Amino acid sequence: MRRLLAALALVAAALPQAGHAVERPLWEAGVGPLGLYLPDYRGSNTSQGYLYPFPFFAYRGDYLRVDREGIRGIFFQSDRVELDVSMYATPPVNNSKDSARAGMPDLDATVEVGPVVDILLARDRKIDYTYRLRLRLPVRAVFAFNTSPHWQNQGWVFYPNLNLDVRPEFLGGRWNVGFSAGPLFGTQKYHEYFYGVPQQFATPDRPPYTAPGGYSGATFFASLSRHIGEFWVGAYLRYDNLSGAVFDQSPLVKQNYALGGGIAIAWVFAKSSTTVVTPD
Repeated sequence: MRRLLAALALVAAALPQAGHAVERPLWEAGVGPLGLYLPDYRGSNTSQGYLYPFPFFAYRGDYLRVDREGIRGIFFQSDRVELDVSMYATPPVNNSKDSARAGMPDLDATVEVGPVVDILLARDRKIDYTYRLRLRLPVRAVFAFNTSPHWQNQGWVFYPNLNLDVRPEFLGGRWNVGFSAGPLFGTQKYHEYFYGVPQQFATPDRPPYTAPGGYSGATFFASLSRHIGEFWVGAYLRYDNLSGAVFDQSPLVKQNYALGGGIAIAWVFAKSSTTVVTPD
């Protein structure tokens, strides 16, 4: 269950809302499969595949929205600036499947949550736009949790990024395509959780290491999604470049990049009779 919750939060955060103003139901509900292929952690040379049931739900209210940007409370909104909530997640790591962390405690699933300032930089039209460029400034607290459940703060991250949403004509103008890129910064506690090696877990091939806070590499997202009749389809790809990251000397960093992604398909079996105009 904790793997599934982390995976759903990850997918929701990775599929930015892009688009074209259309009429959609106020809410929709559906279900389908979710497939993920993810590294154990950024810099790991071990990746895992996951297959989960995928509960799809969308709500398009004025002050509360559940969509491809996750669960958002709209605290402030103008033509150019929006303040809401940002989320991300990582799955738990079983160290028996990761040789770099063999003998160390397993990594719990993490959930990141915090405010994000969203600044509109450009768009071709106000309502029925075909492209939109935004500067997003999320600051998120990181919490690790296990099956107790027990939550423990593991520091903070800051991910300033440029986000481009488009509806390419060569895809028929029906696919919502999103791109985002920017540097990632983490506190010392956040980096220590993933890359620190306490003295009691040191080996000849894994010397003790204390990770500092600071630059955590650059992150790139690409995503696409659309409604096809009674179905919703979405996919994303994430690439991280860890060159120059402050923890690059950690013995747990086995490669200076990370690549992962996922795809989900949901059959929408219920929807509201009330409709709203929304970018979708």
